[in-house]
Amino acid sequence: MKQGIHPKTYATVYTCTSCNTQWPSIATKENLRLDVCSKCHPFYTGEQRILDTAGQVDRFMKRLKVSQDVQAAAASRVDVKKK
Repeated sequence: MKQGIHPKTYATVYTCTSCNTQWPSIATKENLRLDVCSKCHPFYTGEQRILDTAGQVDRFMKRLKVSQDVQAAAASRVDVKKK
């Protein structure tokens, strides 16, 4: 094995920012923060949580309704032209 080409490894602590779970490991960085882990991720927990950050769901539903209204109006104009 060549000397000096491998990264330095540290005894590190992984920290989940969602549930504050911590577990020790070995990595190339000293402290690592994760957004989700197996204790709080919906796939592993079986729970589904909808996080509405600053009304994102509401804004999407509003855009969807506007889009559907435009499509319905276009379809009615096509029907009028055919008659």
